[in-house]
Amino acid sequence: MGAAVNTFMILWNDKELTPYWVILAGCLSIGLLLFVRSRIPVRQRDDRPVGVQIGNGQTIGARSEQDDYFACAVEPYGVLAVLADGISGLSGGKVASTTAVETFVREFETLDRFPDPDEFWSESAHLANQAILRNLLGVPGGTTLVSVMIRGRDLYWGAVGDSILSVFRKGELIPINHKHTLESQLEEQYMSGQISEQEALDNPQRKRLVNYLGYDHFKQMEIADEPFALHPADKIVLCSDGVYNSLTEMELETILAQSIPPFDAAQAIIDLIEEKQLVHQDNATIIILEQGW
Repeated sequence: MGAAVNTFMILWNDKELTPYWVILAGCLSIGLLLFVRSRIPVRQRDDRPVGVQIGNGQTIGARSEQDDYFACAVEPYGVLAVLADGISGLSGGKVASTTAVETFVREFETLDRFPDPDEFWSESAHLANQAILRNLLGVPGGTTLVSVMIRGRDLYWGAVGDSILSVFRKGELIPINHKHTLESQLEEQYMSGQISEQEALDNPQRKRLVNYLGYDHFKQMEIADEPFALHPADKIVLCSDGVYNSLTEMELETILAQSIPPFDAAQAIIDLIEEKQLVHQDNATIIILEQGW
């Protein structure tokens, strides 16, 4: 044992071997660090937008102008999708929908972390409403808007107007938001006994919007009370009324049930709408988001 120690001390004091001792010490240090790191459990964040697939489709239909507008944004802290349907009966529909979507996307992209959903929807909606009024310059205009934010398996949403949000799960579409039309109010009045079923059905203003972006008296979007919990294989669907007024729920579900990428599904839905060649076909837009969640 003593001989071994003496030999080590001789080698240690040999100045010619100093560089080799330094290299050996460095290697041992790196090895020790790697060993310690391997023993420390790494917590994986479940809110990263990894692998989100996004598909979209759009047709102008029988209209002379495309008043629908949409966009998506993917950031490290989450995913945003926005779809707006400019009111076709108003000359400023295209300006309104474009301004609304661009405002929401800009507000989302300037963040450095996932926002408080209520604050984001409320502030973005009021900013969009003000921007629309400025850009219209007195010209009549307005737009619906439906938007989602995704963080991990949580789906947050806000909506105004009659564009809809659904989640396709196990072969069925689950409706998420409500349509802000007179029809919805008439249905509530019928259910409470204030009017008859026939009165609700015969009202010529049933499809009229009662809340939208682009007018002075806008107050608030419909905002989710709590996030919708996503399941594996769920597909998130945002669409304008040009989609759901042209295709049956069964037709949509048949396409969404196919094992094809979201883009292909969106294109198949638009193709089916165009194949019908409806005389009064409205602009139609759809966004489909899918992930393993």
